[in-house]
Amino acid sequence: MQPVERYQRQIAFLGIGSAGQARLSRARATIIGVGALGTAIANSLARAGFGFLRLVDGDRVEVSNLQRQTLFDESDAAAHAYKAEAAAAHIAAINAAVATEALVMRADSSSIDKLVQDVDVVLDGADNFDVRYLANDACRRLGIPWIYGGVLGDSGVTMNVLPESGPCLRCLMPDAPEPGTFPTTETVGILNQIVAVIGNLEAIEAMKIVVGSPDVRRSLVSISLWDASFHETMVERSPACPVCARL
Repeated sequence: MQPVERYQRQIAFLGIGSAGQARLSRARATIIGVGALGTAIANSLARAGFGFLRLVDGDRVEVSNLQRQTLFDESDAAAHAYKAEAAAAHIAAINAAVATEALVMRADSSSIDKLVQDVDVVLDGADNFDVRYLANDACRRLGIPWIYGGVLGDSGVTMNVLPESGPCLRCLMPDAPEPGTFPTTETVGILNQIVAVIGNLEAIEAMKIVVGSPDVRRSLVSISLWDASFHETMVERSPACPVCARL
């Protein structure tokens, strides 16, 4: 049972209210990837009172992660802890009322349906497009909202993929970039501040979806923090999309 007083300031917000908080307490989410974006998302949703978080990641915590992966600390890196398990432990200390399922694994074609089929929303914390397309295709097929997000350098993007309308990630990008053609955090770096911004945008959209807000965003948001630029782009559902065309 989640104590109401914990969320008084959130309940006071017009977009949430008591009914919305009750919905959040029953909400179930899968976070695919518990690195930079995934830890920002998980921290935000746990503090907001999401009832259940499934954390999916096969990697271990390393010292180089600590600059941007905000649920981990030096003890996790020293123990070379699995990210999913370390994140779940920290969430338990943040909000014991939030149930977690830590899955030390990588999402693949054989597991993706099981990972997403029983939740209200799926959030992107992945670091590669192959996993994002798996999540996109499964969620569109099963009618589950999912939220795409990506960060690199000082920049980030995020877009909601909603079951009743579209567009989906394949409408925006039909195919993943060829290996070696897309910059990585190793080549251009990453700022922890853009991780926090995009992760929290994903989290707030998940909250809006769960509470049934009419303000769920329908655009692709692109942000560059270094020059403080913010752009919204309306993405059209593509008639050539191999996923949406079947719906």
